[in-house]
Amino acid sequence: MSGLKKIRTRISSVKNTEQITQAMKMVAAARLRKAQERILNLRPYAENILSVMADVALSCNISHPLLKKKEKLEKVLLVVLTSDKGLCGGFNNNICRFAENFYHSHKEYELDFFFIGKKAKSYFQFRGILPVDEMFQLDKEISYPLAGKVAHQLMENFSEGKYDGIYFIYNNFQSAISQKVVKEIFLPVDLSAAPLQRQKSFSKDLIFEIPPLELLENLIEKHFTVQVYRCMCESVAAEYGARMSAMENATKNAQDIISRLTLTFNKMRQSSITTELIEVSSGAEAMKNI
Repeated sequence: MSGLKKIRTRISSVKNTEQITQAMKMVAAARLRKAQERILNLRPYAENILSVMADVALSCNISHPLLKKKEKLEKVLLVVLTSDKGLCGGFNNNICRFAENFYHSHKEYELDFFFIGKKAKSYFQFRGILPVDEMFQLDKEISYPLAGKVAHQLMENFSEGKYDGIYFIYNNFQSAISQKVVKEIFLPVDLSAAPLQRQKSFSKDLIFEIPPLELLENLIEKHFTVQVYRCMCESVAAEYGARMSAMENATKNAQDIISRLTLTFNKMRQSSITTELIEVSSGAEAMKNI
């Protein structure tokens, strides 16, 4: 009977876990819908602003410090975006391992880290790597003004010559069940990534209301802020998708465990009842023979 009691307690415990994972899945799904809608609406704007900037720069033959690619990189800032919480499958480990491999495979230049998310900080802190800056609570505080502050700080560091390049490593949102770790070069801005048809269609005789250089500076600042905000939105949406999938798998595993434990419990209970019946019938036969 003690074995049956233990199994019954285990079943009750797993059922409580199932309820928790099911609730977390529903919360992640609700937040994912908002995050997915936000990133899908943002992507076209983020792509087109680069095309407009490329059109202005190429048609007017303007050069800018944030557009110049250096021949040799000596110092690079690596911005790593993770989550503050776990329970989202391999979401954080995939990013951290990718960043760690990049760190060990590029010893030719000095690398600094900027961590966005507690999981990145704890992962690299355990390995003796400390960041130059950090930021947490991205999923709660994400906003365009916040991205503007981060973008302004990074552009200042690049303009002052502290870094020769600024890279972002984050999870790109593919779908609710798929995320892809990507490394993206944010500074210097690569105009070759803009669609060629937009570059060729811009008129060289176009007259601007403000000087083209001033217009380009405004576009670069806007572009960089939008790209930082897009990465943050991509990371948050991918986090919710990964957590929803992880909690769905955990719920299914809990249901499988409950089914196996229930089957074992019924077998043990049936065996116990059979044993008791045999003992009762054996006692009754023994009484008859007295």
